[in-house]
Amino acid sequence: MARKASRGRRRSREDDAPADGGARSLPRALALTAASGLLWGVAHLWAGRRVAGALLMALFSGLVAAVVFTATAFREDLAALAVQPQWLTRLTAGLLALGAVWVAVLVRSYQIVRPGGLTAATRTAGATCVAALCVLVSLPLVWAAHLSQVSNSTINNIFTGTEGRDIDADDPWNGRRRVNVLLLGGDAGPNRVGVRTDSMTVASVDTRTGDTVLLSLPRNLENAPLPEGPARDRFPYGFTGDGPLSPGLLNEVYEYAENHPDVVPGIPKERRGAELLKGTISGILGIPVDYYILVDMRGFADIIDAMGGVRMTVPQDIVYGRYNEGVVKAGTRTLSGTEALWFGRSRTFSDDYTRMGRQKCLLLAVARQADPQRVLTRFSELADATERAVSTDIPSELLPALVKLSSKMRGGAEVSSLQFVPPLINTGNPDYALIKSLTAKAIADSEGGTSSPSPSRTAATATPKRPKATRGPTATRSPAAPSSKPVSLDETC
Repeated sequence: MARKASRGRRRSREDDAPADGGARSLPRALALTAASGLLWGVAHLWAGRRVAGALLMALFSGLVAAVVFTATAFREDLAALAVQPQWLTRLTAGLLALGAVWVAVLVRSYQIVRPGGLTAATRTAGATCVAALCVLVSLPLVWAAHLSQVSNSTINNIFTGTEGRDIDADDPWNGRRRVNVLLLGGDAGPNRVGVRTDSMTVASVDTRTGDTVLLSLPRNLENAPLPEGPARDRFPYGFTGDGPLSPGLLNEVYEYAENHPDVVPGIPKERRGAELLKGTISGILGIPVDYYILVDMRGFADIIDAMGGVRMTVPQDIVYGRYNEGVVKAGTRTLSGTEALWFGRSRTFSDDYTRMGRQKCLLLAVARQADPQRVLTRFSELADATERAVSTDIPSELLPALVKLSSKMRGGAEVSSLQFVPPLINTGNPDYALIKSLTAKAIADSEGGTSSPSPSRTAATATPKRPKATRGPTATRSPAAPSSKPVSLDETC
């Protein structure tokens, strides 16, 4: 009989009911349960369930070790996985499953150590405390799963598919030394019709080193040669605009294509402008333009605010607004979204070309300061602002390769800038052969090459017309003689 009673007691310890040897008080039971939340198996070992406790402890230790090892040894690979929708979906499922297991461990731990003979009030109090522990443990995992889904949604809404093109994960650039991305700043607004691309810069990035040359074209470049096909058939001697009220500047090409689908047949609305502009700028620079990124300038301010601001050195006060509505004060400090927007946009007491130089410094600062830790802490706001402000034709399948490339750029790659502005280039009568020649030389120099294509004309013989800058107390002038070679932004900004 004694042997049967002993077996019965051992079996009862395997049931969901509290064990005869449970904790003597509710606080101790809750403490053991909380300890099991920090290290699985503590409550089981205390209750004498050595096998289950050891297995839980080993499983938890293995999970922690795996996470730490992966985060340290494969940090760059994790960043690449974080922009792949299929991996984000798996991560979401894995985080939710881990949360469910963790909650189950907590609940079971409390069941085996809770004391017997509790009153209804103490049972309710114990259950409430365990529920609070479960929420405390699962909340970070649920939050991480939420961020994963936000990232997934943002990627799917902004980036396109490959549309039949295969991207080799081992060689995403198809053996090419450079990838060229057109960066556009769209100046749309409630009081304007359409989009004017007042900021146009090609970032030519060395896929091996991350070294980048920023090639900037002024918005008022005239008679731009359009790509072969219907566009050139309509404007055989260069773009002249849409009617007598259109001066035919480069920043009008985007909107012209959107309003005239026949010049870019087969391209859907809201892609036509970028497609024609890519082809046009490719012809001007003499290099292929692979992709574009268009940022609405008003939405750009939201992106900066979502980042928590951007730290920059403002060399002198910058007045902005048609009626001098405000001033971006000089000094080194963190600019808000509105201040950063006007730092890059203002032409008051200044000109287009000075503004272009500030824009490059702003781009460099944003690229250098958008580190993973900063982005993660403000991820939801940043994703929401980016989704509203950015459009691109970069395929989502290429994002892992771009993430690795951007890490090289943040890791000390050289970023230089070449601006095709007066007096180097006469915007009213541009020497497009000179622009191509200088572009080729800039890229060759960036790659350490020795080739030096001879320009059709030197800057000294370009007979440019110097733009007139409005004079004022804070006036800034264009450089007297902009360099025909790329200038390091780390030195000039």
